[in-house]
Amino acid sequence: MKKILIGLFVILLGVLLNAGELKVPKDATDPLFGWNVNKYGNLVCMIELKNGKKAYFSSVKSMMDFYYRPWFYEAYGAKTVKDIKRMVVQDYITGKTLDAKKAYYVFGSRLIGPKGDDLIPFKDMTTLKLFESRYGGHKVLRFNKITKGLIKYLDM
Repeated sequence: MKKILIGLFVILLGVLLNAGELKVPKDATDPLFGWNVNKYGNLVCMIELKNGKKAYFSSVKSMMDFYYRPWFYEAYGAKTVKDIKRMVVQDYITGKTLDAKKAYYVFGSRLIGPKGDDLIPFKDMTTLKLFESRYGGHKVLRFNKITKGLIKYLDM
């Protein structure tokens, strides 16, 4: 019980102190789901393209859909992954932004994203373990292990 209370306190403190570190325009719309991303807090992530355009997402799952098929999102002018300049996620506990390719992701936790099962990002194993103590998790993945097949599975 003590472990859970400490975990909840740290999560709440992290959200209160670091909320909104990723500067998201008020009208930012998730290109996959078509809704405003601002109500999704530390799940919000972003892709910046080499042409200067930025796409904001309500979750890692929708960002990875863009990553695996950028040509589908014609308004952004990307044809391949090579058109992506950078990808940013937020540590779910602290809200701090980090390079999506360097993050750890929890798969199969009790916390779900806006459209069901999702991948929850973390900067390091310390915050990830704190999250798992509260929400569990089936597997920890690095970016290079997030496959197109996994994203399709999550979207079922």
